[in-house]
Amino acid sequence: MSDYDRIAQAISFITANANRQPALNEIAAHVHLSPFHFQRLFCRWAGVTPKKFLQVLTLERAKQLLSESKPVFEASDALGLGSGSRLYDHFVHLEAITPGEYKTGGAGLSIEYAVHDTPFGKAFIAITHRGICSFSFLDSTELNEQLFSLLKKWPHASMHENHEKTRVVIGTMFSGKIKPDRPLSLHVSGTNFQVNVWKALLQIPPGKVANYTQVATAIGRPRSARAVGLAVGANPVAFLIPCHRVIQQSGKLGGYHWGEPRKHAIHAWEAARHEMESSK
Repeated sequence: MSDYDRIAQAISFITANANRQPALNEIAAHVHLSPFHFQRLFCRWAGVTPKKFLQVLTLERAKQLLSESKPVFEASDALGLGSGSRLYDHFVHLEAITPGEYKTGGAGLSIEYAVHDTPFGKAFIAITHRGICSFSFLDSTELNEQLFSLLKKWPHASMHENHEKTRVVIGTMFSGKIKPDRPLSLHVSGTNFQVNVWKALLQIPPGKVANYTQVATAIGRPRSARAVGLAVGANPVAFLIPCHRVIQQSGKLGGYHWGEPRKHAIHAWEAARHEMESSK
């Protein structure tokens, strides 16, 4: 069993029992580890103690974050298809494919892919010379399904497995060492509405959250919260396009395409690191 599998089990248990604040001994017993080994594993993975992590998962903290996130979009520049003015603030540059590229189905395009371990389990990544075109966690889908989905979007592209080149990108994604003058690039396919939603998600900093209505308002479509939800669900690049930072109006984290425990894990992992950076 991988470290993430154990952590996911612990997070599911913590989340289900958050109201009664389970003790370290109880959580450790649930994942069949001694309290000492569980605490050490958890701190190595999350950078904080299980007790601190539990505080991050509480509903009241989520509500506070939601309230604090209002200025995130209010201060944003207009989010047009050609606007990338604030994307570099978060070290990711999103570029949509052109109508011509869509029409040719990726003719002449080379896509390199591989499966790698990440802090949140195994993941599939695919890249073009212009950036990451697909990234998803693999718990609920197999590699062949990911390749089939990619071929539907790019039927005339050539595809090659490349562990070395994609490993460099994976390392950069999760290291926290992306530089604003050398952002990670995304090369994605979507409707204008979807792309605008994904750009809006990039405005939400690590450690912050927003709800669907706030995202809809940010793109100038305040009555389109339901459509925003569909666009969030169609996110082609997990983690970097941070759909995990969108939560329900009530403050609950809500569901996640790659599993609710993983959403809790990513959210708290980012929040813990954000607090550590803020305290330096």
